[in-house]
Amino acid sequence: MLETVVYAAGETAEQASMWPSIIMIVAMLAIFWFILIRPQKKKEKELKNMLAALKVGDEVATIGGIHGKIVKIKDELFVIESGVGNNKSTITVDRGSVARFLKQAPENKTSDELSEAPSEDNKE
Repeated sequence: MLETVVYAAGETAEQASMWPSIIMIVAMLAIFWFILIRPQKKKEKELKNMLAALKVGDEVATIGGIHGKIVKIKDELFVIESGVGNNKSTITVDRGSVARFLKQAPENKTSDELSEAPSEDNKE
């Protein structure tokens, strides 16, 4: 008699037990999105904006741990000056290898003045 009522409603016992499972899966996907995917996308967006805003004179750190000052920018490459005192050297790194921003360039000099300024090695 009970089965007749369930079938009359158009839903079987198997179909009724499926709904809690579907709701649980949707809830887990929503939690996964808000805990893992959304913060990662936000972090990637901030990194992309930071890389786009870098200019000559800014101090940065690379993924490999090299700290230095940006001396020249060519498309997707940065020339970074690194070292202390007279032991400074320049290296060329890809834009994507910059991990974080350390210090902004001084505002009183333009990027053209910084790139054309002679380094301490050339002063005599």
